[in-house]
Amino acid sequence: MTTVRPAAERFAGARQIADAVLFEGYVLYPYRASSAKNRLRWQFGVLVPPGFGEGAGEHPDQHTELLVEPRRGATLTAELRFLRVQRRTVQRLREDGGHEDTEALELTDRVLTPWDEGAEERVELSATVDELLAGEVLAPVHCPARTEIEAVRDGERTVGRTVRRCAQVDGVLRVRLQPLPGPYAAYRLRAVVENTTAWTAGPGDGREEALPHSLVSAHLLLGLDSGSFVSMTDPPEWAKDAVAECRNLRTWPVLAGDDGRADVVLSSPIILEDHPQVAPESPGALYDGTEIDEILALRTSALTDREKREARGTDARAGAAVDLADSLPPEVMERLHGAVRALREVTAGPPAGAAVPGVRPDTPWWDPGGDPGVDPATDRVVIDGRAVGAGDRVVLRPGRRRTDAQDLFLQGRTALVEAVLQDVDGAVHVAVTVDGDPGADLWRAQGRFLYFQPDELAPAEELDPLGEPAPLEEK
Repeated sequence: MTTVRPAAERFAGARQIADAVLFEGYVLYPYRASSAKNRLRWQFGVLVPPGFGEGAGEHPDQHTELLVEPRRGATLTAELRFLRVQRRTVQRLREDGGHEDTEALELTDRVLTPWDEGAEERVELSATVDELLAGEVLAPVHCPARTEIEAVRDGERTVGRTVRRCAQVDGVLRVRLQPLPGPYAAYRLRAVVENTTAWTAGPGDGREEALPHSLVSAHLLLGLDSGSFVSMTDPPEWAKDAVAECRNLRTWPVLAGDDGRADVVLSSPIILEDHPQVAPESPGALYDGTEIDEILALRTSALTDREKREARGTDARAGAAVDLADSLPPEVMERLHGAVRALREVTAGPPAGAAVPGVRPDTPWWDPGGDPGVDPATDRVVIDGRAVGAGDRVVLRPGRRRTDAQDLFLQGRTALVEAVLQDVDGAVHVAVTVDGDPGADLWRAQGRFLYFQPDELAPAEELDPLGEPAPLEEK
């Protein structure tokens, strides 16, 4: 029996990823308006008004196409989410009771500065499969202009005010279904988000002037109450040709349902994989997906008190990021350090109670110390007919197909084998220190070596009588 989940519940798991997309690059470290990095913001999913023109590399629309397999009577729910640029100016209270614009308002706990904030907006659409097959279903986007004035107090005194202005933004979300030719009970879903705001760029107007009239970080959540979506990145064999014909412009749809389900799709302006996840180690929103949480947290903690006051006055989300970094306990920082998510499925070990041939139940999974047959210090590997192990010398011959420029500089150099290791896939890696390297003893003490495949090495007996490497043959 299939359980039908409400739209809010279906989207709950995907919204965490959608929030990361919504605020990607919203405010970059060091989280201050004065930072040069924050002078070019709103980099993803910006749908400008059609009067701006497309010469600047921005567009008024985004198109999503994918395949769906709905059950009879199914309902599709679409949720358009975007940010609207909210311009904040800061005004100082004059002695005569009036106000005047200022570049900074010094407060005890923060330095308040002008800033473009992001106000989240949502537009929802719900339609049955029959309605979508009968014709295009539309949901209007209308965000009226508004102005908000808020007094600024420093302790008991009123010292100024902020004025927040939003321009009117209009648009439309259009969705329809078309039957897929062939014997399969599948359909092509097409969803278009379009900015229709009646604003035209004047002389000298650029992206900065167009942003208040734009849909920023626009993306879609799509959900089926009965049925499933077809993966665009890993479609079944029968759907590959139809998926290749789908037209996606400035967006990319991926499966985003919980627990591997296929009833929710996130159509994102950032390319993602199916079922994307926020790293479980992440302590919270740091708004900079190009960095590592550990680096951001450490750098943020190192800000001066003045810089932190500037960040708190720049934006409420920036202030929250600073407070988060200041409050992280050591155990959380340790969890951020050295996380290798790609190995989780390997290192997690077998299911509870599963028997592994040759391994006792109390033996740690993938622990070399638990396998007496593995010893990097004594293991040997056959190279050119000779058994080579720790303490032997070899000539380095880096493979041209799988090396980098630094390895090429070692061509023909001799090295001391420090260990012979095997990975979980059975591949052999030879750890070496290069002869003549003044830091070799330091690397050895720290257990840091250079690693080569056996076919990239030759026994050092190939040295000529003068002790120089013999000419190497072309591989």
